[in-house]
Amino acid sequence: MKTIDTLVQDIYKLLGPEDSNLDQQKVDRQVSIFAQHVEQHIKTFLEEKPTYRKGLRLSGIGRPLRQLWYDSQCSDQPIPLDPSTRIKFLYGHILEELLILFSVLSGHEVTEAQKEVNVQGIKGHQDCKIDGVLVDCKSTSHRGFDKFKNCTLEDDDPFGYIEQISAYAEGNDVDEAAFLAINKQTGEICLTPVHSMEMINAGDKIKYLKEAMDTKEPPAKCYSDVPDGVSGNRKLAIGCIYCNHKKLCWQDANQGQGLRVFQYAAGYRYLTNVSKTPEVSEVLTW
Repeated sequence: MKTIDTLVQDIYKLLGPEDSNLDQQKVDRQVSIFAQHVEQHIKTFLEEKPTYRKGLRLSGIGRPLRQLWYDSQCSDQPIPLDPSTRIKFLYGHILEELLILFSVLSGHEVTEAQKEVNVQGIKGHQDCKIDGVLVDCKSTSHRGFDKFKNCTLEDDDPFGYIEQISAYAEGNDVDEAAFLAINKQTGEICLTPVHSMEMINAGDKIKYLKEAMDTKEPPAKCYSDVPDGVSGNRKLAIGCIYCNHKKLCWQDANQGQGLRVFQYAAGYRYLTNVSKTPEVSEVLTW
């Protein structure tokens, strides 16, 4: 019986040149399940108004406090992410489904996929367990992947992944878990164990967040803006770029005019201070 310790090498063997003697019926069954999940992701992506859930979720307890406060308090629907970012999230979801498919086809046991977890009345859905170990699948940039590969995520975790998996672990009453990560640029895969010493007390964190959500004024900004090269302009930090509330949160930018958005080849750039107007199109409606 296989254990999770050999998961990555078994997936590589599955996809390698040697004959892996796959059971064709198992392949057909698992690929069909994979296709159903991808179909649902694409349908959700194509919805005119993607579903927005107010309130706390276990997947979000590691997000910055001000962002969570806006999630809880705002009556208006937050602005959507720009198209290129949404596409990036879509193929990230598809890659994470591939990780689960490859895990099954390489002979490992995947159970409790999308099981509902509850901690202090806050709900979420875990990715799965692989060989009995709680696993959270992640698709990452090259820089993000290095944190998983080198086990340095605890030192630099802007998206709150450690808090997220701590909550799932607490909901399962286990003190160990793992991230299964894939590099979106290279296809490299790694398994990163997470032990109890690296986890937070998710129950205490949720109690604190519940109290913070009831305050009348938003907490301080999550991140400072950063220089945009040597132009003298300043732009949103990466943690703000992916926030649905950036327009409201940064309404005081550019001397009270709010954020100015410019269309670069790589996507939108959100400027908080414009000293030199960029030589690209400005997005006036967003």
